[in-house]
Amino acid sequence: MAKEERTGKVRMEDLWKLRGQIDEIDRNIVSLYEKRMKISEQVAEYKIETGKKVFDRQREKEKLAALTSLADNDFNRHGIAELFEQIMSISRKRQYQLLTEKGALGRLPFIGVEELYSGKARVVFQGADGAYSQAAMVQYFGEQVSSFHVETFRDAMVAIDEGSADFAVLPIENSTAGVVSEIYDLLTEFENYIVGEQVIKIEHCLMGVPGAELSDIQTVYSHPQSLMQSARFLLEYPAWKQISMKNNAFAAQKVQRDGDKSQAAIASEYAAKLYGLEVFKKGVNQSSSNSTRFIIVTNQKVFKKDAKKVSICFEVPHESGSLYHLLSHFIYNNLNMNKIESRPIEERNWEYRFFIDFDGNLADSAVKNALRGLRDEARNLRILGNY
Repeated sequence: MAKEERTGKVRMEDLWKLRGQIDEIDRNIVSLYEKRMKISEQVAEYKIETGKKVFDRQREKEKLAALTSLADNDFNRHGIAELFEQIMSISRKRQYQLLTEKGALGRLPFIGVEELYSGKARVVFQGADGAYSQAAMVQYFGEQVSSFHVETFRDAMVAIDEGSADFAVLPIENSTAGVVSEIYDLLTEFENYIVGEQVIKIEHCLMGVPGAELSDIQTVYSHPQSLMQSARFLLEYPAWKQISMKNNAFAAQKVQRDGDKSQAAIASEYAAKLYGLEVFKKGVNQSSSNSTRFIIVTNQKVFKKDAKKVSICFEVPHESGSLYHLLSHFIYNNLNMNKIESRPIEERNWEYRFFIDFDGNLADSAVKNALRGLRDEARNLRILGNY
């Protein structure tokens, strides 16, 4: 027993000794790291004077190959590569900070404004009168807004791209159904920019012609998603025939035009008011917290000076760790990233475009730092808007 205790004691002493050696090595690593960063700052000064780019991909690849060749085995080679990728990434971020401090980053091609429009804006939305998009538009622009509607999201994008409308109101995300993928794809296809957003609470109502009663209803019209969201309520009336429509507002419009007491629509209370329909029951959708976020889009590169959210998209090299390194620009600039989505890139199998929302203003130095780093290291970075 005494021998086992002595053996255990010796092992603990050995552990302390090993930990002491590690502590000494770590102190040396910290000292060497700080020396390296000081030299990196001198490199930044040279790049500021000469206009040379911070990120030199080929130089870094050659450097990593040389360093990993010094390791004794594959495990250490992998570790050395990961360690120095991080060190070089941190060095670049410090260089971007210095470029910003020296005013060497240049201006972003967006103009800060006090107000997005003066006078009366002309606004386009998808759907028909009474759509949730129209309700979002009225909440954002006011009751007196001059507007028109189009059939598809693409038509709305074309309208502002060509200048027949100043702004478009488009749904981009629902709290229960998720993102509207088509809007993300259209944002990359068109040179249009997000300048605002409006969140609308989604409360579906069952409505019909005045004088009708629930017992009269035989057919219900609505968008397929709205029918799905109201499934629990509709189960109470299994005899009702459910017919899908392109838009809730179209459903309300059909019921109003037909004047048939056996028909009902599931749409917004706004649509019922617009078409003079009687609301039989409010909140027929299951979720009481269901909301849709709409974006306000224009063809001008502008942002309100008090904007607090930035949306961007970019592609990443098809290499291990590439997304991880790009996202680190948000960490080192203390920027809060609050959303990331991906969409497949057309005609490039298994490659993706990433969409990110983060807190900030295009006039902030931290935002400029992050965007400069992303522009150098990502593929096809686009600023989608600041709002």
